[in-house]
Amino acid sequence: MNFGELLRALRRGWWMPVLGLLLGGVAAVAVTAGTTPVYTSHTQLFVATTDSTSTAEAFQGNQFAEKRIASYAELLTSQELAARVVAELDLAETPAQLAARVEAAPVSGTVVLDVSVTDPSPGQAQRIARTVADEFIAAVAELETPAGSLTSPVRVTVFGAADLPRSPSAPQPVLDLAVGLVVGLALGAATAVVRARLDRSLKDPDEVTELAGAPVIGVVLRDDELQQRHRVDLQGSSRSAEAYRHLQTNLQFLDVDTPPRVLVVSSAMPSEGKTTVAVNLALALADAGQRVVLIEADLRRPRVTSYLGLVTGVGLTNVLTGRAHVEDVAQPVGEDGGLVVVGAGPTAPNPAQLLASGAMRALLEHLRETHDYVVLDAPPMLPVADATGLAVLADGVLLSVRHGSTTREQLQRTRATLDRVGARTVGTVLNIVPVRDDVSAAYGYSAEYGAAPATAAR
Repeated sequence: MNFGELLRALRRGWWMPVLGLLLGGVAAVAVTAGTTPVYTSHTQLFVATTDSTSTAEAFQGNQFAEKRIASYAELLTSQELAARVVAELDLAETPAQLAARVEAAPVSGTVVLDVSVTDPSPGQAQRIARTVADEFIAAVAELETPAGSLTSPVRVTVFGAADLPRSPSAPQPVLDLAVGLVVGLALGAATAVVRARLDRSLKDPDEVTELAGAPVIGVVLRDDELQQRHRVDLQGSSRSAEAYRHLQTNLQFLDVDTPPRVLVVSSAMPSEGKTTVAVNLALALADAGQRVVLIEADLRRPRVTSYLGLVTGVGLTNVLTGRAHVEDVAQPVGEDGGLVVVGAGPTAPNPAQLLASGAMRALLEHLRETHDYVVLDAPPMLPVADATGLAVLADGVLLSVRHGSTTREQLQRTRATLDRVGARTVGTVLNIVPVRDDVSAAYGYSAEYGAAPATAAR
């Protein structure tokens, strides 16, 4: 994933970092509120040797102390020393519990030990720190005194007396909140990136073009009214109307020498908007002055006649079985007669065979002679074989790719199916694109361009 893809992933999943930021802040506040404040008392111990009568001996003694210092830090946090402190102060806790609250670390390059003790009570933390220092001094004297001698060659003194803490060392509300916000933001951003990496659905027009082997010649935004009515008002200036006008223009100039006049409109899977594309493309072509026939070639789930409010019951099935002529079942749409619709007709037991039959080929040749465009609303490519046989008889296939729904694998399989039978994919329509998506802005749909308001005459 390059930098541009990373930015797109974060832009599309912007709500995840925001949600992570909020949840991180809430978690930090909850942890801070539920944490018992503790106080930390600090003291410092200085380690030296007692038998240094010359500079050389002092240097050797200092080296000796530096070597011992790490062992002394372990002794300070041991349960043995903690047991002495518990007994001395008569504490109501075990040596292991006390040892867990004692920290000791040598100051690098010195013979000084930093010791800290935490406790819910500031006064108790100071008392324990003092006692730890005293018991440690006594323990070192015992351990370092040679047999038969009364004095230890190592002397430990308190370099910094245990202080009385004035404010709790934990929790730290500001720091905890900052950490919570940063961690939440990072986790949210990581989730958005991982989600984008795992998402196999198509959103990028360039990727659609590459996988389909055909250009994106139309981008249709999500439109609630279009989803309900399934047809646009081409006399208006809505985004959907402009999108289908663009699609109609791009299709007409897609190949000037051999324009696709018999066009199958399909998709990889159901519910990807292919029937709506077929209906409104036919309406846009007719609105541009073309003679268009729209055939409801999805014999399994016909939708064209219901979308356009036409009569059902007779149609393509009757024509292909020789029971009617196409002119008898064609229904005009609008007053100018530029668009006629041939419905699906009665349910057929063998739709795939009917659509790939010689009768279908003859019908398309007849309609090619009498109309400028023949648009066929075909079934989806992958679930059934109906559209595959139909695509061979047409000049080309227009695929509807639903933004965020059609997957890379589905489009690849669709292309492989069409290539296998020698069908030609003339273009794709990226359909049902969210209005706020990057694609909308890239294609200029985020801008409004209407007629300028008339000025009053003077």
